[in-house]
Amino acid sequence: MKPLESPSDTFHAQRSVGEVRLTFGPQGVVHFREAGSTKLRLPKGAQQAILINTSGGLAGGDKQQVEIDVEEGASLALTSQAAERVYRSLGPAAQVTNRLKVAAGASLSWLPQETILYEGSSLSRRINVELEDGASFIGLESIIFGRAAMGEILNVCHLQDSWDVKRAGKLMHAERLKLGPHLPRGAASLGSAQAMATLICIAPDVEQRAKSLHPLLAEKDGFSCWNGKGVARLVDEDGYSLKKRLARAVAALSGGKPVPHIWAF
Repeated sequence: MKPLESPSDTFHAQRSVGEVRLTFGPQGVVHFREAGSTKLRLPKGAQQAILINTSGGLAGGDKQQVEIDVEEGASLALTSQAAERVYRSLGPAAQVTNRLKVAAGASLSWLPQETILYEGSSLSRRINVELEDGASFIGLESIIFGRAAMGEILNVCHLQDSWDVKRAGKLMHAERLKLGPHLPRGAASLGSAQAMATLICIAPDVEQRAKSLHPLLAEKDGFSCWNGKGVARLVDEDGYSLKKRLARAVAALSGGKPVPHIWAF
């Protein structure tokens, strides 16, 4: 065996890679494949799927890819086993790619638990969603800056978060968020908030659903709804408070359906 010649060689050799592919139909699983550190579990009799990262978190250079295809007439809620932790990086960003497809008359709720950024962490994440006409989609991503229980104050991190949502092949929502190396703490940005979330709902009746969401929003939150799409931005002083509010917001936009039971409060 050739000896490792430098720290960069060691760094490259120790990265985790994981992949999940799932096709879900009205009767349940149609196709399922998992590889590496990323796993998926589907409770028997439930229209839910639970992502698990067996590597215990994401470090610089790790790669994770998830592909979900929900067939016509099916309904699926996907969440994660626990909060995803993004550790300090010695170089490259952790790479996460999520590709989601929802057929006409089907619905998908993408509801992973929060992502916690550690000091010096680096994450690049892409979410690509393809919806057919008549499909419904709820998407959530929440970020916590630092570990409050450890007294960690996040000073330096890198985050690139990209969403592309298409309906019937046409782009209907796109956004690019880039933070770092220092977090924006002005009054027009994060301020004193230690947690934030983006919640997207796309459905033919989203305007009606939004009526239940408005009373749940705080002064610093924002919500816009037009053309069959609703986008909410929420911020809070800590991740626990944000998570409780997100549970109520998701229920409002999903017609009263609760978040997956694996969410813990």
